[in-house]
Amino acid sequence: MDRAARSLRHLLAAILAAASLSACTTVTEVPSSPVTVQILALNDFHGNLAPPGEVSWTDGGEERRSELGGVARIGATLAGLRQGHPNTVTVAAGDMIGASPLASGHFLDEPSIAALNSIGLDVTSVGNHEFDRGVPELRRMQQGGCEQYTERQPCALEPFAGAHFPYLAGNTVDAAGESVFPGTFIKQVGPLKIGFIGMTLKDTALLVSPAATHGYRFLDEAPTANRLAVDLRARGADLVVLLIHQGGWAKPPFSADGCADLSGDILPILDQLDPSIQLVISGHTHNTYICRMAGEGGGERLLTSAGRYGYFVTDIELKVDPQTRQLLSLEAHNVPVTAAAGEQADTAEIARRYLEAAKPVAERVIGHLALTEQPEDCADSWEADLIADAQLAAAADPARGSAEIAFMNSGGVRGGGIVPGESGAITYGQIFTVQPFGSAIEVLELSGEQLQDLLEDQFCDGQGGTAICYSTLVPSAGFAYSYDLSRPKGERVVSLSFRGAPIDPRRVYRVATGSFLANGGDGFRTFTQGKVVSEAGIDLDALSSYLANGVQAPSCGRVRQLD
Repeated sequence: MDRAARSLRHLLAAILAAASLSACTTVTEVPSSPVTVQILALNDFHGNLAPPGEVSWTDGGEERRSELGGVARIGATLAGLRQGHPNTVTVAAGDMIGASPLASGHFLDEPSIAALNSIGLDVTSVGNHEFDRGVPELRRMQQGGCEQYTERQPCALEPFAGAHFPYLAGNTVDAAGESVFPGTFIKQVGPLKIGFIGMTLKDTALLVSPAATHGYRFLDEAPTANRLAVDLRARGADLVVLLIHQGGWAKPPFSADGCADLSGDILPILDQLDPSIQLVISGHTHNTYICRMAGEGGGERLLTSAGRYGYFVTDIELKVDPQTRQLLSLEAHNVPVTAAAGEQADTAEIARRYLEAAKPVAERVIGHLALTEQPEDCADSWEADLIADAQLAAAADPARGSAEIAFMNSGGVRGGGIVPGESGAITYGQIFTVQPFGSAIEVLELSGEQLQDLLEDQFCDGQGGTAICYSTLVPSAGFAYSYDLSRPKGERVVSLSFRGAPIDPRRVYRVATGSFLANGGDGFRTFTQGKVVSEAGIDLDALSSYLANGVQAPSCGRVRQLD
C-alpha cells in the first residue's frame, strides 16, 4: 500500500472514530429560564395512621376547625401537590415514629414505615423519638428484618422490609466519632443537585431513656450543620437544605402561613448557620410556621414546620438560576390534610390492615373513669395526676417497694387526653395512646433535700414559658409544691409538702417513677442519685390495673405557679 493510500485510510479511521465518539456523547443543555423545585415537608408524624381528631387552625387570619391528618389522606395530599411539578422531593424532619398510637406502636411502628414508603418519602432526619427503642431497633427500621431487640415480637403481622428512604443523623456519633447514620444525602432534582443535612436536637439524650442512647453523643447543631454544608458543596450540591428536629413556638400554634411571636431553641441555631443554608425544615415543638428570617450579608432564610401528626404538609417552592445555581426565590405554605384530599389507595390498605389487627386489643374495655370539673389555675394536669396515682398504687405494696410518693413527667402524657366512653368506659387503646412508652416503674430512696433539688431540676434560665426545661414534674396525691419563676434559678421551689406537713430535708422517702425519669430523663438528674430498691411492673399495666375497679378523675392543683 502506497503512502497516499495509507494516509487516506488513517484519515477515514479518524473520521469514523470522531463520529462514533460524537454519537456516544450526550451534551446536557442547561435551561435558560429559572428552574422550579418543589420540596414537600412533614415532621412529627408519630405513627398516626388514622386521623387523630378535630383541630383548630388559622388560614389567612380566618379560624377553621376540622378533622386533619390520616396517612392515606397525607398520601393523597402529596400526590395532588406533586401534579405539575416534575422537580419534586418529599422530606421529613424527624419523630415520624415513636410515641405512636396503638395501631402503629403495638407493631413496633412497622406499619408507619411501610406507609411512609408508600406516600413517597425520599429522606428524613432522625428525631429524639426515633431512639425510643434503642439504636439497634432504629437500625432495623432502616434496614428491615425481623431480628428482635424489644420485648415485643417484630414482624407480628407480616415481614418487614424497612425504610426505602434514608435516615440522616449528622450529629449523632459514637465514641469513635462515627455517626449512627449518614449526615447528608444528595438528590438529583431535575438539573440540580440538592444536598440535605439531617440531625436531631443536641438534647436528645435527655429526652429518651439513657439506656437507649448509651454510647452515643449528640453534637451541637449549628457547628455540625455548617461543617456538613461545606462537605455537600464540595461534593457538588447546588443547594443545601437543613432537616433538623428542633423548632420554635408560634402563636397560634397551628397556622397555614403564620410566624407570629416565634420563640424557642431554633433561634440561636439559625443565628449561627452558614449563609449557604437558606432553607431550614424543622420540627419537635409540634407548631406550624412559615418564617422569613434575616440571614448574614442581607440574605434571607426560610424556616418551616408542618406541626404534628400529619395535620399539615409544607409545600415549598424554590426558583433557581440554572446558570449560576443561585437561589432566586423561596415560597412556602402549610397545606391542611383534610378529607377533601381523598385517600391514596395503597397507603389506605396498609393503614386498614394494621388498624383492623389492633382493633381487638384497642377496643378492650379495661376500666371506668368518672370525670370531675377541673380548676383553671393548675400547673399540673389531671391526666398526669391520674398516672402518678396509678404508679403509686402499683408500687406501694411492700413486695414492690413500699413507695410513698410517685412522680410523672407532663411530657410523658401523650395524645389528646382521656375521654371516657359510654358509662365512663376506658379502653386499652385510649391508655396506650396517652402512655405509649412501656416504661418500668422503679422505686428509689431520696432524701427530703434531694426532693427539693429534684423539683428544681425542671427549671431552666429565663422566666415565663421558657423557664420549664422539658416537663413539669407531677406528684401523686398527698404531695404538693409551688414555685415562683421570678426567683433565681435553683431557688424557685417555694414550698413542698407531703400529707399536709412540710418535707423533712433529712428524712428518706421512697419514690416511684418510670425508668425514663429514674435514669435522668427530661433533665431530672437528681433521680440518678437515688438508691433503687425495687421494680413495680410496667407503667401501662399499672394504669390499666388502677382503672379496673373504676375511679374518679383527680382534681388538678398539686402543682401551683405563684404570680
